[in-house]
Amino acid sequence: MFPIVHARQLSDSVFELGVQAPAIAAKAKAGQFLMLRIAEGGERIPLTFSDWSAKEGWIRFIFMRVGKTTHHLSHLCVGDSLADVVGPLGVPTHVEGIGRAVVVGGGVGAAVAYPVARAMCDAGAEVTVIVGARNADLLILEDEFRALPLKELIITTDDGSAGRKDLVTAPLKELCEARAVDHAMAIGPVIMMKFCAATTREFGVPTVVSLNPIMVDGTGMCGACRCTVGGETKFGCVDGPDFDGHQVDFEELMNRQRVYNDLEREADADYSRKCSCHQ
Repeated sequence: MFPIVHARQLSDSVFELGVQAPAIAAKAKAGQFLMLRIAEGGERIPLTFSDWSAKEGWIRFIFMRVGKTTHHLSHLCVGDSLADVVGPLGVPTHVEGIGRAVVVGGGVGAAVAYPVARAMCDAGAEVTVIVGARNADLLILEDEFRALPLKELIITTDDGSAGRKDLVTAPLKELCEARAVDHAMAIGPVIMMKFCAATTREFGVPTVVSLNPIMVDGTGMCGACRCTVGGETKFGCVDGPDFDGHQVDFEELMNRQRVYNDLEREADADYSRKCSCHQ
């Protein structure tokens, strides 16, 4: 069992949990992820580390309430426990020797962008971060980003309620036009990563995206997370989650992501009817 030692709500539908997991915290690196299961017989879901402390032995992750399992997770509190937490999984994000970098985090993708930006700063890179959300209420980790030694933090919102009213691709294009970056990384909704990659391709800026395909085991055995990169089949869990954004087949990835949407909504609706918190 993995006891929950930290819990906070970041917005109406976004939450952060921390669990005591010394063995995982000792090896976690930016860009890696974990697989968790709330209880015996439950669904296994992948979530990327948003923070950790090897010294204190805890790990944290941020998630959006979108289905049954994340709905259940959102009601857990300090003192509760998770049945299983497995990790760290995946290949760490490459942060060495990248010079001037821009890290783009969209929505909950900011949770992954934060440790990546921190690791790049620690490695000596000059880092600009672009964080985007639909509105101010959905922005997360702004204080944490501001505490990093960044060159610049750019906030964008679709409605202009915080930062500049724009999509994240607008300041990204401006940086590319100014030849102010040597490397880009985009983390967030698939459609956002697709257009970030399209933006940087025009300027020849190498771009990495952190993919979030459907996963079952996180170890490469089930094949559920397969995606096409450069015309070859890759597994998100063991070959990634980071891939060359200019080589990813985003259309295929988006189609695969939508396969279980109806079942997910049905399971969440059924859980909501039975959950005591709604009674």
